[in-house]
Amino acid sequence: MRIAQWKDYELLDACAGERLERWGDIILIRPDPQIIWSTEKKNPLWRSAHARYHRSQTGGGHWEMYRKVPESWQISYGELKFQLKPMGFKHTGIFPEQAVNWDWMSEKIRAAGRPVRILNLFAYTGGATCACAAAGAEVCHVDASRGMVTWAKQNGVLSGLGEKPIRWLVDDCAKFVQREARRGNRYDGILMDPPSYGRGPGGEVWKLEEQLFGLVQLCLPILSSDPLFFLLNSYTTGLSPAVMQYLLGTLLKPRFGGSLSAEEIGLPVTSTGMALPCGSTAIWQK
Repeated sequence: MRIAQWKDYELLDACAGERLERWGDIILIRPDPQIIWSTEKKNPLWRSAHARYHRSQTGGGHWEMYRKVPESWQISYGELKFQLKPMGFKHTGIFPEQAVNWDWMSEKIRAAGRPVRILNLFAYTGGATCACAAAGAEVCHVDASRGMVTWAKQNGVLSGLGEKPIRWLVDDCAKFVQREARRGNRYDGILMDPPSYGRGPGGEVWKLEEQLFGLVQLCLPILSSDPLFFLLNSYTTGLSPAVMQYLLGTLLKPRFGGSLSAEEIGLPVTSTGMALPCGSTAIWQK
């Protein structure tokens, strides 16, 4: 498992289906269905957190505020800065475990020794976009949510990247990739973190296991002749790292050669010294 290490974020404890987390100076309790153990809650912050997210039996949920929580606040990861706020469906605007992927891509971009173009699909609030831009890449950031793209652009400005060559686009990712192929645009690196399940504007159902192969296949024509990497991340429980690795191998190795890897990514738990798995990443690299 690849483990993310932060100063401004800390997974303090994990017990009985919940995480106890420090986001800067704010302590939050959030649900996590993977935490199936019920160990003793020794950390006193379980009883003095700022807020707890409660899931609803009918879907969604709500935040219960115990102490005053700012409408938004900031945390840093190295030179990057991110705005946080408590959102619906328990989120805060950052998935801290993704920092291992930010670091990996940054190293690949810096080591390339040439101009690099990166495409970030399903790009959310722009953690990976900011990391790649800070490493010197030209980045195209694409997400279907206007609110998320606005938030991502704010994170770019906070991180001192306002003048960097970043395109912030509100668009359907699959349709954008098809248009880029017709336009002849090419990228040296592509990353994507598609949702597990959703519905399109016409009510069409999106299920990652059924759509992922076709989505990655769509991206092949927009890779450059000498690409650096293709990174695929997933939080879908039934989609193992090995399956994602095999998928990338069937599409990319025959055309580009290169090597493959796939692992869980996770966060260290302070109370136990162990690590909590938080998703999976498969990588093809030249």
